[in-house]
Amino acid sequence: MKKIEQKIVPFLWFDNNGEEAINFYTSIFKDSKILEISRFGESGPGPAGTMMAARFILAGQEFNALNGGPLFKFNEAVSFLVKCETQEEIDYFWGKLTEGGEEQPCGWLKDKYGLSWQIIPPVLDRMLSDPDREKADRVMQAMMKMKKIDIRALEDAYAHA
Repeated sequence: MKKIEQKIVPFLWFDNNGEEAINFYTSIFKDSKILEISRFGESGPGPAGTMMAARFILAGQEFNALNGGPLFKFNEAVSFLVKCETQEEIDYFWGKLTEGGEEQPCGWLKDKYGLSWQIIPPVLDRMLSDPDREKADRVMQAMMKMKKIDIRALEDAYAHA
C-alpha cells in the first residue's frame, strides 16, 4: 500500500528558539520525532550552527519550523486542538503545555513559546451539540467557568437540571 503524503503541513515561525520548542513538543507527544534540521552557515542571517528550519512529527502529524526572527508572533487566531478521551490525558497535556505558559478559559492555553492549544475531550462537542438545548446550555455554562476542562463536571452539568 502506498503511503499518502500529508498535503497540508503547519509551519511555525519562531524568533530564535525553534529547536528548543520542537525538542519540547516532541518530548510531550507520542509518535513524535525530529525528521531533519537545517542550520545557518557562516553567511547567516542567524548565528552559524543554529537552527534555520526543521521538519518534525507530533502525534503522527508533520510540522515545519523556522527561526525567522522577532518579526511575527503567535496569537490565538490559530491554535492546535488536542483531542483527549480521558481526564488523565487532559491533565497530562495541560500540565506539560502550561509549564512556563499560561492557562486560558474554556480549555485553551498558551505555551511558553506563545503557541495556543486547546485541550478538549470529544465528549464536549457531543454535549454542546445536543438537540436538548437546556442540557447543552448547562454544559456551556459549566465550561465557561473552567480553565482546564473537567470531564466529570461537564457530565454532571449535562445530566442534572
